Amino acid sequence: MRRIVVLSTGGTIATRHDAQGTRLAADPADALLERLPWPVGVAVEAKDVFCLGSYLLTPADMHGVAVAAREALADEAVSGVVVTHGTDTLEETAYLTDLFHNDPRPVVFTGAMRPADAADSDGPRNLADAIAVAAAAEARDLGALVSFDGQIYPARGTRKAHTTAPAAFAAPDGGPLGRVGDGEVAISAVPVRPKPLDLAAFRPDPDRVRTDIVACYPGCDTRALRAVADAGARAVVLEATGAGNANPAVAEEVARLTASGVVVALSTRVQAGPVAAVYGNGGGADLLRAGAVPTGTLRPSQARILLIALLGCYGDAARVRAELNNSLERNHHG
Repeated sequence: MRRIVVLSTGGTIATRHDAQGTRLAADPADALLERLPWPVGVAVEAKDVFCLGSYLLTPADMHGVAVAAREALADEAVSGVVVTHGTDTLEETAYLTDLFHNDPRPVVFTGAMRPADAADSDGPRNLADAIAVAAAAEARDLGALVSFDGQIYPARGTRKAHTTAPAAFAAPDGGPLGRVGDGEVAISAVPVRPKPLDLAAFRPDPDRVRTDIVACYPGCDTRALRAVADAGARAVVLEATGAGNANPAVAEEVARLTASGVVVALSTRVQAGPVAAVYGNGGGADLLRAGAVPTGTLRPSQARILLIALLGCYGDAARVRAELNNSLERNHHG
């Protein structure tokens, strides 16, 4: 019989209300499995990694999830891994795991939008669906996946798209890879993935991997950029407007930061579409000339994770910048 390992990390799927009516992650992995809505037809082993709301996680915690998934797959009898996770930062942990995932067997992330003690909790069904995906031959060689509300998404490019709706996730630029329902898995697309990074080489030391996100908006100055650099940021993601635009002062500061060894990545606050070097006068063309690296369709949350992964593996700013370009190029043209 196929065997699936479920790694529990907390989140709404494990959350119950306390005496004050506040939601807190509480249920262990075994409790999640007790509520499955139908027999999943595979042997399931549950393990607790930690039990936290995902808004509390650090890059080191996310690295711990990737390590736990790798350890579970060290057993050749395991067909796949499911990670139950809070939805707030699921897109970051799933993408970090995908960047290091070098096994054909899937690691499938899922969670819930309604707590475990809600009469209509979506957690049990989402978990049963994720187990089905992890056990499916069709899901092999797809990397880390997100299974939520019947849809199957690639880790890269998927993000939380609604704060409260059960259909909480979307992949605006690529769409889902397939669907799952009643134990049946259908895959209709295959994601493009770069060569996996070396998990053993990754060091999640905060000083080594610190990467901040700085928003650009009408009338913004350079104080926030300077502040994160002064605080020790090794890399910065610009959350720019439109196709990747800011203003002349920001472009000048980007040039100063890149010259000092800080890696600057250019993303956008817009939901879909690529970053493009189109405009001057502080726009994308000037930002690229100043040394910013455009992230294509990768949005700030995941652009930051890519930088953290590269910093954790390589440390050196020039190497990180080169690898960032290579990774984004392979995803674009693969």
